[in-house]
Amino acid sequence: MGGAQGKTRRGYARPLDLTRGRVDLTHGSGGRAMAQLVEELFARFLGNEYLGQGNDGAVLPAPMLEGRPGRLVLSTDCHVVSPLFFPGGDIGCLSVHGTLNDVAMMGATPLYLAAGFILEEGYALGDLARIVESMANAARAAGVPVVAGDTKVVERGKGDGVFITTTGVGVLPLGLELGGGRARPGDAVLVSGSIGDHGVAIMSKRENLTFDAPIESDTAALHGLVAAMLATCTDLRCLRDPTRGGLAATLNEIAAQSGVGMMLQERAIPLKPVVAAACELLGLDPLNVANEGKLIAICAPADAPRLLAAMRAHPLGQDAALIGVVIADDHHFVQLTTAFGGRRIVDWLAGDQLPRIC
Repeated sequence: MGGAQGKTRRGYARPLDLTRGRVDLTHGSGGRAMAQLVEELFARFLGNEYLGQGNDGAVLPAPMLEGRPGRLVLSTDCHVVSPLFFPGGDIGCLSVHGTLNDVAMMGATPLYLAAGFILEEGYALGDLARIVESMANAARAAGVPVVAGDTKVVERGKGDGVFITTTGVGVLPLGLELGGGRARPGDAVLVSGSIGDHGVAIMSKRENLTFDAPIESDTAALHGLVAAMLATCTDLRCLRDPTRGGLAATLNEIAAQSGVGMMLQERAIPLKPVVAAACELLGLDPLNVANEGKLIAICAPADAPRLLAAMRAHPLGQDAALIGVVIADDHHFVQLTTAFGGRRIVDWLAGDQLPRIC
């Protein structure tokens, strides 16, 4: 995880002190200290046969799906969340889940991950170990190894502890096409569960807020849910994970890509009461709040009941709901019928409601 992700050297004067030790500039220099950091921290948690090749890149098997060649899907994502540790997760598992989900939203099966770390001088090695271990546990649970990586260190005050970039590679079967430009008037709009959990968990941690019921991030890897949905053989048009900008931004993006509008039903959108209360307290619209373990699906109307049933049968889709329909609209507006029977436009955010959310 330096220039060559697996190079290490033996015979260090003393092992890394993961209790009291700190990141220093030598950990990014390419020398003995960096090799020790890679071997005793990164390789300890993330090690596997591909990472252990010790070269500047990993040689990987050709992608196959059910015995047939597939197409490659590649996605990369940067993670600068603040705070680094939050209720329900941390930047380590988030960096794995975020990239796996981007690959899965294309309908692809994730195969491999690569990771880049920007570390700030003075950051506690113990906290770094917690992050890397969390990352390793998330990758292991998802069945997708981290096979390559890089580490750099910046001077104290020039970073914010840890930034992580992850890149994911997946395989997409021939004939499967999902995309934001495929929505058609009459299509059903579904969401896999309650919205706003991640963003509110971050904000409650930042503001030291406590609520009667705990609010935790929904960060999760969604490729298993996507596989269950694809197995229904429904006419699935589009999948998206509503992260930054939340449900509102994601649906506006799809509407613009497809040249359509959407009509949502407020009463149908899953929202935990504690999240709704927190949003009211913080002055946030839950439709704009980030999610890290939910997806939006758009499918042909006749297939919506079958797809919804498959989503609800999966642990990550138990609260799935049909929340609206795609409509013809030359203005590409996303509209909402409110709980009181009124109607409003669900627009893009003009600015950044929640910075450093993922």
